[in-house]
Amino acid sequence: MTPPARVPLSVLDLATVRAGHSSADALRGTIDIARTADELGYRRFWVAEHHNMPAVASTAPPVLIASVAAQTATIRVGSGGVMLPNHMPFVVAEQFALLEALHPGRIDLGIGRAPGTDQATAAALRGVSPYLTVEQFPEHLRTVLALLGDDRIEVGPAARLQATPVPESFPEVWMLGSSTYGAQVAAALGLPFCYAYHFATGTDVAAALQLYRAGFQPSPRFPTPYAMVSASVIAAETTEEAHYLAGPSRVMLQSLRTGRLGPIVSPEQAATMGMDETFPGTQFAGTADEVVADLDALVTRTGVQELLLAGTVYDPATRQDTLARIAKVWGL
Repeated sequence: MTPPARVPLSVLDLATVRAGHSSADALRGTIDIARTADELGYRRFWVAEHHNMPAVASTAPPVLIASVAAQTATIRVGSGGVMLPNHMPFVVAEQFALLEALHPGRIDLGIGRAPGTDQATAAALRGVSPYLTVEQFPEHLRTVLALLGDDRIEVGPAARLQATPVPESFPEVWMLGSSTYGAQVAAALGLPFCYAYHFATGTDVAAALQLYRAGFQPSPRFPTPYAMVSASVIAAETTEEAHYLAGPSRVMLQSLRTGRLGPIVSPEQAATMGMDETFPGTQFAGTADEVVADLDALVTRTGVQELLLAGTVYDPATRQDTLARIAKVWGL
């Protein structure tokens, strides 16, 4: 079978904190990974929003985006994503308008509806505001779009607000999701859509994307649907080495399921914990040729225009090596 045309590749990073290291180490690792992705020709570098998690230092995407964008040259930098129910929409619009002014043509605002944390932490983030609820999400999303240059949307009193005084360009706004809800919102508003397949493997990605394409309403910036899917990957010299390096991802997934959270353990420690190698963690682990074959199959199955590569590893150097191996076989 002829492989599909090679789509652009992008990177998702959580600034994961490994055992025996600090948050500062994790953030330096993220910047190193971003520089490598930039040099290799990846299209985007996105950072996530998670709160009160021992293994994740990416708590404030705009702050981390500013640092990454300042230390890279051409790669687009953005959020994967900003969890909008945690923030007032005017604040989000101001932050990303400022980032776009600093780095014109390089900023993405990926927006999600999940809290990115547990309910108690979400309550601490939102306080007692009646305006920061999941129910307000559609209205708040439309407000952000209007503040960032979408002239189709009328937002009442917010129309008098400006996210930045004299914008020359606006960030690219994406809808993120791991269900059909995000797909339908993206379709209705004519937004690009990223499906979080790297952790939502139990849902039907093809069905979500079919809903997105079938319901898509053209917008000035996106006259046709544009979809991206994330996948968790590790590439190494041998299949056995890749499975060994994937050990920490299996431990992290198990810790998430059991509520016993902690920093990312080393592959050596993971190997002593008796984790079954068939237990899910990293979706595609193997040689670069094997991983690329899996990614080709994912593109064929979903018809997406772009892939977003995630991956839980102990050492940032492992991610840099993975990205280099895949880029070479992919032909970046």
